[in-house]
Amino acid sequence: MENTDKLQQIRHSLAHLLASAIMEFYPKTKLGIGPAIENGFYYDMELSSNLAPEDLSKIEDRIKELIKENQEFIGKKVSKLVAKKLFKNQPYKLELIKDLKDKTVGTYQNGDFLDLCKGGHVKNTKEINPNAFKLTKLAGAYWKGNEKNKMLTRIYGIAFATENELTEYIKIQQEAEKRDHRILGEKLDLFVFSDLVGKGLPLFTEKGSTIRRILERLVIDEEIKRGYKHVYTPELAKIDLYKKSGHYPYYKESMYPLMKIDEEEFILRPMTCPHHYQLFLSRPRSYKELPFRLAEFAKQFRYEKSGELTGLIRVRSFCLADSHIICQKLQAESEINSVLDLIEYMANIFGLKSGIDYRYRLSLGDRKDSKKYYKDDTAWDFAENVLRKLLQKRNAPFFEAEKEAAFYGPKIDIQMKNFAGKEDTAFTVQYDFVGPKRFDLNFINNEGKQEEAIVIHRSSIGAVERIMAFLIEKYAGAFPVWLSPAQIAIIPISAEKHLEYANKIAQKFSDNEFRFEVMAENESLGKKIREAEMQKIPYILIIGDKEIESQSVGVRQRGKGDLGQMIVENFIEKIKQEVKNKL
Repeated sequence: MENTDKLQQIRHSLAHLLASAIMEFYPKTKLGIGPAIENGFYYDMELSSNLAPEDLSKIEDRIKELIKENQEFIGKKVSKLVAKKLFKNQPYKLELIKDLKDKTVGTYQNGDFLDLCKGGHVKNTKEINPNAFKLTKLAGAYWKGNEKNKMLTRIYGIAFATENELTEYIKIQQEAEKRDHRILGEKLDLFVFSDLVGKGLPLFTEKGSTIRRILERLVIDEEIKRGYKHVYTPELAKIDLYKKSGHYPYYKESMYPLMKIDEEEFILRPMTCPHHYQLFLSRPRSYKELPFRLAEFAKQFRYEKSGELTGLIRVRSFCLADSHIICQKLQAESEINSVLDLIEYMANIFGLKSGIDYRYRLSLGDRKDSKKYYKDDTAWDFAENVLRKLLQKRNAPFFEAEKEAAFYGPKIDIQMKNFAGKEDTAFTVQYDFVGPKRFDLNFINNEGKQEEAIVIHRSSIGAVERIMAFLIEKYAGAFPVWLSPAQIAIIPISAEKHLEYANKIAQKFSDNEFRFEVMAENESLGKKIREAEMQKIPYILIIGDKEIESQSVGVRQRGKGDLGQMIVENFIEKIKQEVKNKL
């Protein structure tokens, strides 16, 4: 039932029952909105008194009682004038009534409770399983999502068709909380935030920077092998560049304010494509140079509202594994196919499976919306067909979504699922037929004539920050050997007797470019082992008299326990193979 209309009706009905219970306990409450959402529902309200998390249980109990009353949901259309009288004591409802364009509005009654609503409910509360929902948390939410409006209280709930589904979902969420990258990032000393630096601006520690550097090297090396030219371009530019590209009017709200420098206006870049176009335009280009593949680990800046910032997932400064392929129209399908090969190659390294951990979304434009989308039906038809046919040829798991395209063309979105099953757009592959027109991205074709190119925007792993967040949660902080900030913890049992041998081993590891820590603190062996395990280091090597005598190490492997003694050279070879095979 997960995605059926019936389940959404149950969730929406529970939102009304929540508001009904709240009005009984807190009669002076001013109600906002209460929709069904993924996995549940919520209701925004201005409460007449403070509500604590422990109060949710009594509200939940009252909802269960209301369900057992077999209340009917009765819908009725009324005029705006009548609606204003019905909701005269509800200012947020009056504002919604005013915003509605129709002459009549919908209302729904259950029991003694009346709400402003267009519908989507069960007929009777007996269709709701009273043991298959739960109120989960309180949060703050600005009215209509606008920071200039009043902050309301939002009560969240989850709801399913059966009690077993609810129980299973709660178990998954509990595990997801343990994997939360924000908690693990602090616990494993990977990144921090500073109020003095600013919200949404992560600071990476030495360990976090190690992971980031490994990812960057992986991508750059692989992309260069595949014919990309890696470049560096400035992190700010004159606003004229973004006016010319068309980004300024479309993305103005997500850009940072203008800076005036020597009578010119500059802005921190929200994207890299216009910079890369200038490299292409630095001299005339021949068809023989196409496809022209430029790539960069590009620092970008976008304004995100404070309430939307989420650890490394939503930040205000990020580094994108960015690329722009300038090519002939007839090369588009082949180039996009190669891009998807690269994306799937990278995903495989991380242990991500197509159709399970991620899928593709073909994001289409809206021909009727000429304000948002560039008007060229022929170009839209061609581009959308290229992407659709390519995904079909690859037998790739994908679905189509209207009105999700960029203003300059359709795109393939890589939709990634986290551990808890939540799906987000990780990054995109975009077909652009507008940029070449605005920047005159032309080349000399095989007939010696000027011809307009097309542009493919793409990323291989998306923003480094976001992929790091995803990997922290996927691995629960226990990174594979090739990616772990510290691969080996070397623990001498006695600093006085065994440290010299431990340091000799450490030198061998250094010579082989392994990442390690020598834990020489004057602490008990058990405490040092526990510390290394808490840091989720893949291998712990114990050094004592027996190991010195046999020129070996005592090996403990994360998740497998004690592996016994191993000759140092054999252990080195074992780690080399694991790193080589990305284990």
